[in-house]
Amino acid sequence: MGVILGFTAGMIASSSSPPDKSDPVQANTENPQQASTAPQTRSILNQLSEAFENAANKVSSSVVSIFAEQVVQVQSPFGLPDDSLRDFFGDDFFRRFFDIPELKGEKRTVRSLGSGVIVSKDGYILTNNHVVENAQKLSVVIGDKKTYKAKVVGTDPKTDVAVIKIDAKDLPAATLGNSDECRVGQWVIAVGNPFSLMHTVTAGIISAKGRSEVSPATYEDFIQTDAAINPGNSGGALADLEGRVLGINTAIYSPSGSGGNVGIGFAIPINMAKQVMDALISKGKVTRGFLALTPQDIDEELAKALKLKSTEGSLVADVTAGGPADKAGIKKGDFIVEFNGKKVKDTTQLRNMVAQTLPGTSVKIVLLRDDQLKEVTAVVAEQPEERAKQPGREEKREEETSKKLGLSIQDLTPDIAQQLGYQGESGVLVVDVDEGSPAEDAELQRGDLIKEVNRSGVRNVQDFRKVMAGLKSGDTAALYVRRGQNFFYTAIKIQ
Repeated sequence: MGVILGFTAGMIASSSSPPDKSDPVQANTENPQQASTAPQTRSILNQLSEAFENAANKVSSSVVSIFAEQVVQVQSPFGLPDDSLRDFFGDDFFRRFFDIPELKGEKRTVRSLGSGVIVSKDGYILTNNHVVENAQKLSVVIGDKKTYKAKVVGTDPKTDVAVIKIDAKDLPAATLGNSDECRVGQWVIAVGNPFSLMHTVTAGIISAKGRSEVSPATYEDFIQTDAAINPGNSGGALADLEGRVLGINTAIYSPSGSGGNVGIGFAIPINMAKQVMDALISKGKVTRGFLALTPQDIDEELAKALKLKSTEGSLVADVTAGGPADKAGIKKGDFIVEFNGKKVKDTTQLRNMVAQTLPGTSVKIVLLRDDQLKEVTAVVAEQPEERAKQPGREEKREEETSKKLGLSIQDLTPDIAQQLGYQGESGVLVVDVDEGSPAEDAELQRGDLIKEVNRSGVRNVQDFRKVMAGLKSGDTAALYVRRGQNFFYTAIKIQ
């Protein structure tokens, strides 16, 4: 910035009596600052350019093209569920007059292109799960030349990380950096194969860190960048100007739905990707830590209703009986602010920290309970395999409509509890939610079971009515809700 300002000031100072451009000695004498600044500026720009060039040269040789093939059953090209047009005219009609070879019942080979990063000289390659998912054949092209058959070593959909392997030696393995040390504003380059344009390098900065809720992955801690990332870049490298890989490019934000770059791309931090990769290579699966609690974020309204001074932390919405959190003395309604010596910013961060902790590890957890800080020790368990959830269907019985909240509720009967899987529970069932109401703003849904209002248990509509009677217009209430197998808190404002 100083160099640019100095250059500008020099131009302004000389404007009153312009030098004779035909006399270089006079020009340099009357405006020495301009003469000295121009070479200095060029030198700085050349150094920056060389930094990008060196980083690109170092990383590009380690980034490969991944071609995935899958045979799929083709559906009707017209998207008609009853295939009425096809049944009436027949397949031959569409083949002859519309040149449509793929009709329902036929098979077609679908090919897709992604990127990957060589992480070892003997052929291990790091990429995205969605690049190789369901692929029946994988091919890897190194540079623009040799093609190798590849096999999947392991995948982890929860982080969108996959490891594949080719049979090769002395490959140009990338240097992996430390994503924990990357900084917002830092220059980076993205290397990959967008739109089949092999080994494309784009440049930008790190726009943000710790992004979440931008992909189907469960564990998100994305690095955001404005370096152009497009379809085909997935699995490629995000690197610093030393050529060290800081992340694996995985997703873009495209509001138009076109899939084109708008300057918002995301990469999995290399520290997270490496931890998953090491587990997949050594064990064939990823083992994660588990506390058996349900955390959730809170907004200012819910913080006010729960009498919490800050939204920074994670609220415990549910604790599984007999689990590690329960054994440690953690209760629903506790607000976790620190995990093993690190501050907890939000639920995403807590979930990631717990998952990355080795099972069997003892951790210190600091939480807020009744305005008091409390420290507990928990022994992290191994996360169990997920079980399929089958929500039931609710019946409609006698209802009561609360105009103050904009929802209809009813008692939880044994029949409804059986259908919804709420056996042994107590509370009031949400039957309907009015559009534009406080209940809709609180994201309540039909089938939700309200179990508490402002930490007071409600067994039935009568209990609910009594608690609500003590609230006036403008008050905010904290509801504790069960939805299917999930529990959460939400704030609702009384009209």
